[in-house]
Amino acid sequence: MVAMISSSKIKSLDFYRKIPRDLTEASLSGAGLSILAALAMMFLFGMELSNYLTVSTSTSIIVDNSSDGDFLRIDFNISFPVLSCEFASVDVSDVLGTNRLNITKTIRKFSIDHDLRPNGAEFHSVPVQHFIKHGDEVDEEAVEGAVPLNGVSFDKISHQYPILVVNFYAPWCYWSTRLKPSWEKAAKIIKERYDPETDGRILLAKVDCTEEIDLCRRHHIQGYPSIRIFRKGSDLREDHGHHDHESYYGDRDTESLVKMMESLVAPIPLENQRLALEDKSNATKRPAPLTGGCRIEGYVRVKKVPGSLIISAHSGAHSFDASQMNMSHVINHLSFGKTISPRVLTDVKRLIPYLGRSHDRLNGRSFINHRVLDANVTIEHYLQVVKTQVVTRKSSHDHTLIEEYEYTAHSSLAQSLHIPVAKFHLELSPMQVLITETPKSFSHFLTNVCAIIGGVFTVAGILDSIFHSTIRMMRKVELGKNF
Repeated sequence: MVAMISSSKIKSLDFYRKIPRDLTEASLSGAGLSILAALAMMFLFGMELSNYLTVSTSTSIIVDNSSDGDFLRIDFNISFPVLSCEFASVDVSDVLGTNRLNITKTIRKFSIDHDLRPNGAEFHSVPVQHFIKHGDEVDEEAVEGAVPLNGVSFDKISHQYPILVVNFYAPWCYWSTRLKPSWEKAAKIIKERYDPETDGRILLAKVDCTEEIDLCRRHHIQGYPSIRIFRKGSDLREDHGHHDHESYYGDRDTESLVKMMESLVAPIPLENQRLALEDKSNATKRPAPLTGGCRIEGYVRVKKVPGSLIISAHSGAHSFDASQMNMSHVINHLSFGKTISPRVLTDVKRLIPYLGRSHDRLNGRSFINHRVLDANVTIEHYLQVVKTQVVTRKSSHDHTLIEEYEYTAHSSLAQSLHIPVAKFHLELSPMQVLITETPKSFSHFLTNVCAIIGGVFTVAGILDSIFHSTIRMMRKVELGKNF
C-alpha cells in the first residue's frame, strides 16, 4: 500500500502526461508542418554548430609588454647589384646616441653579379684597422717608380709578370695623394732589387681611374686608392668579368709596402718564375670581390626607439666618388622580431585571415636608380613598426599563439650632398595590438540546441493548433451553425 501511494505521488509529478492514442487524430497539415519543423531544427542546429566551432576574437590596443625586452631583432637579405662587398658596411644608429659602424659579427656578404646571381664563396671581412700608417715623404723630391698602365698595357703586363701589384687611384682623392710618394718610392726600391728585365718576378704599377674609367670598372674599383695584387694565370678575364685576385689593406708607408712586396716575391723561384703560393697568414691581404655586386644577409638587434639601419660604402682609409655610387637594391627579405615558421603562420592565418599581411611588406621589391635623377641618389625607406600578439584562453589561462611585428613602408629616392646610402628609418610604436581568442562554452552550445528544439516544437504546435481551429471554424460556417 505504501509502495502504491509512493508510486501514485511520483506519477503526479509527471510534466509529460500521455494522451491515449485513440484520442489523437493525425492530419496531412500536421504532417507537413512536422516535416517543416524538423527541417528548421536541422538547419538551426547546423548554424549553431558552425557558430560554436568558429573562433571568436576581440582586438584591443595596449602598451607594449613584449617578451623580447628592450631590443628588437631585424632580419634582412638585401642584394646590391653595384655595391662591392669590399666596402659594404652595415651601420645602426638611434636617437639615444647609439652608433654601431660596420657590423660584421651577425652579417654575411656574398659577391653577386648585375643579375643578382651569386658568384663564389662568402666574402669574409677582416677587422678594420682604425689607423693605417702612411709615409712622410710628401716634401721629398718627386720619384716616379711605378709603371703607368692603361687598358691595353694592363692585359699585356699582367701576363708577363708572376706578380703585378697595381695602385688604382684618383688624383682628387686625399688618401691617394698621401699614398703616392710612398708608392713611388717603394716601386723604385723594388725595381732596383728585382729588376724587371733580369729578374722579372714582380712589378709595381698604377692606374689613374679618372682616365682609365673602363679599366677600373672592369676590376670593380669603388674606393680610392685600391691596391690589388694580380698573380699570373689567376685572373679570369673571360669569365663574365669575374676576377680572382687580392686586395691589400695594410700600412701604406714605404717600409711596410716594400716588406709586403718582398713577401710576395719570396716563394717564387728565380729560375722558372713559378706562380707564388698564397700567404694566408698575412692579415693585410685577402681575396678581392669577384664581382661588383653584393648580397648582404643576417640580422641586427636595435633598441626599441626611433633609429636607422644604414647600408653604405664605408672605409677609414679610402675615398669614394659619390657621382659613381649607385645604391640600387632588391629587398629579398626584411622582417622584425622572432622568425615565424611558415607552418605556424599558415595555421594562425586560417583562424585570423587578416593577420600576417604586413610582416613582409617589402619582400621581393626592387628599388633601382636608373640614373634618371643623375648622381648622388640616396634611397630611403620609412618604416612604422607595430607588434601584434595573438592570445588564446584555455582553462582560465592565457596562452600566446604567435607574436609578430607588422609594418608600413614608404620609400623615396632623393639626391644627397654626401655619399649615397640605403637608409631604413625605423619608428617603433610603444603600443601593441592584442588579439584575444575566446573559445565558446560547450554548456552554452547545449543550451542553445535545447532552445532551438523546444522553440521550434512549440511554435510548430501553436501554428498547427491555429490552422486546425481555423479549418474547423470554416466548416461550421459552411454548415450554417451558430457558435
